[in-house]
Amino acid sequence: MKNYTRIVEEGRNLRYKEMEEAANQLFLEEATIEEMGAFLVALSKKGETATEVAALASVMTSHSIKFDVPAARYLDNCGTGGDGSNSFNISTTSAFVLAGAGVNVAKHGNRKITSAAGSQDVLDALGIHSRFTPDDMSRMLQEEGIAFLFAPIIHPKMKRIGEVRAMIGKPTIFNLVGPLTNPVPLETQFTGINRPDFIMEYASVMRMLGRERALVVSGAGGLDEASLAGQNSFVLMDKGDLIPFALNAEDVGLSYAPLSEIRGGTPKENAAMIHSVLQGERGPRFDTVVFNAGLGLFANGVADSIQEGIEQATDSILSGNALRKLEAVVAFSEHIGQEVVAR
Repeated sequence: MKNYTRIVEEGRNLRYKEMEEAANQLFLEEATIEEMGAFLVALSKKGETATEVAALASVMTSHSIKFDVPAARYLDNCGTGGDGSNSFNISTTSAFVLAGAGVNVAKHGNRKITSAAGSQDVLDALGIHSRFTPDDMSRMLQEEGIAFLFAPIIHPKMKRIGEVRAMIGKPTIFNLVGPLTNPVPLETQFTGINRPDFIMEYASVMRMLGRERALVVSGAGGLDEASLAGQNSFVLMDKGDLIPFALNAEDVGLSYAPLSEIRGGTPKENAAMIHSVLQGERGPRFDTVVFNAGLGLFANGVADSIQEGIEQATDSILSGNALRKLEAVVAFSEHIGQEVVAR
């Protein structure tokens, strides 16, 4: 590990194989806490490359819990987080809309880190617990077409690395790799990062990891979601091609709204917001969700255009399909909870 730290401190980017070896040392506990911290800090100061992110994501996925799932065109719409916007849980809400529109959604998630309510915090408030085994998550995905993969269960070897990240107290390369380490084989992905300067590199990481089609967004105002508050930057990765573009809400028939209109609160408050959106209450929160769910449908290939995706997302809500999907997952969670008690 010290050798790789020295190379990085000299300003040289690590080749794929070098980063792969360094990452395995992180996960196999072959380095001390101090050595791990020095390596991650050095990477951050140098600036991470797409190759380094892809190699780490590949190694982290190889150390995750394996899933037995049938072949399907799965999508994850998890973002990197860390944008500091304190928005309500947009991607979690969008996941129900996507599933209601027929997409197979395998969504990564965790508890709050920088936000007031992380995805699992709001899922708890909705009645969806985190005590699922990997087999339970696989069943949920097969029976309901959607599953929430709780990161600490999926990535048990992250515990020690988490201690190092807490010790550093600043963003590291692990802030970028979370959405890239889904153990379910993904053909498609829609993800947001709050670094507009890195979206092309992030899309190229998706290509290295074997995604067939993926869409990366860095939202207006620093959001790691598509935003109504201005111009959003995108890169579409489609069969190896990287296509950058930009658009705002008005370009797709939606209205401008400042970020203050989608601010969230406690898990309970955010759960109430999710219910209001899925019940069809119009406004900036509704528009933000159909914008992002529409982009997810476009990324998955269900919709031929972003505009068509937004229309399908809107129909998923107004038809009641998205709300029924939430209710079905809550019922599944309750059933599994009863099985846990019975055990």
